[in-house]
Amino acid sequence: NGEITQFIKQIPSVKDEKRKQMGVLLNDTKKTIEDAIKNQSSIINHQSSVIDSEWFDITLPGLKPPQGHLHLITYAIKEIAAIFEKIGFNRVAYPEVEWDWYAFEGLNMPENHPARDEWETFFIQDLLHPKYGAAVLTPHTSSGQLREMSRLKKPPIRMLNIAKCYRRQIDASHAPMFYQFDGLVIQEDINITHLKGTLDYFVKQYFGPKKESRIRPFHFQFTEPSFEVDVTCIVCGGKGCKICKGGWMELGGAGMVHPIVLKNGGIDPTKYTGFAFGWGVERVLMMKYKID
Repeated sequence: NGEITQFIKQIPSVKDEKRKQMGVLLNDTKKTIEDAIKNQSSIINHQSSVIDSEWFDITLPGLKPPQGHLHLITYAIKEIAAIFEKIGFNRVAYPEVEWDWYAFEGLNMPENHPARDEWETFFIQDLLHPKYGAAVLTPHTSSGQLREMSRLKKPPIRMLNIAKCYRRQIDASHAPMFYQFDGLVIQEDINITHLKGTLDYFVKQYFGPKKESRIRPFHFQFTEPSFEVDVTCIVCGGKGCKICKGGWMELGGAGMVHPIVLKNGGIDPTKYTGFAFGWGVERVLMMKYKID
């Protein structure tokens, strides 16, 4: 049923002057194909003799091409988001280029307030808003708290904001662009025990069931009271080592949302309370896998 056989069957119907030419062409074509098959057969036979002499298990699987995987930060973001989604947090995203009011003033840091110094901000040249001030590369995900309060207008609020942040920090342990995840809970009768319970839940889910968290008094301008959050040392398990020097490693910041921040977000601070936390994605990732 091959194509050459079909052509051979058509030879009787070809005119005399072209019949000979067609026959020669078909014979040359058959010979070319037969020679190619013989040549390939000799190659295969040679390979078989080599295989026979060296022994080769033909049932072994072939070498697979290299397979890619998610970036570690992407993987960490997915894992963190999944943990908080289980307890009702809604994932949101807000602008990387932000107005000064959302990044600072609305978070209880007026213009020229010394608390701003820590954020070493990148300002966008010649971009101003008549109401919200200068444009900045958002220095922390906390700016999303005001936007989420303004968007929902009424509690309950359970927000998880994961985004890029920018600060003029470049040294062995800091980069000018990094990721943060910021949590916010606002409703009636929220207190520090709810914050501590949420911190414990995340630590055990992300770092392991044997890990503990603790909070230490601190100061952030947009929370009151404010805390630094520590987790059981990932290296020594809390016994104390040269890495932690006491059994604890700093995780990030947290606190009860300042009444002024609630008011700036359009929430009645006499009726509602809330807590917030903000930590670096790279930081928790490095802590979990002991990345240097």
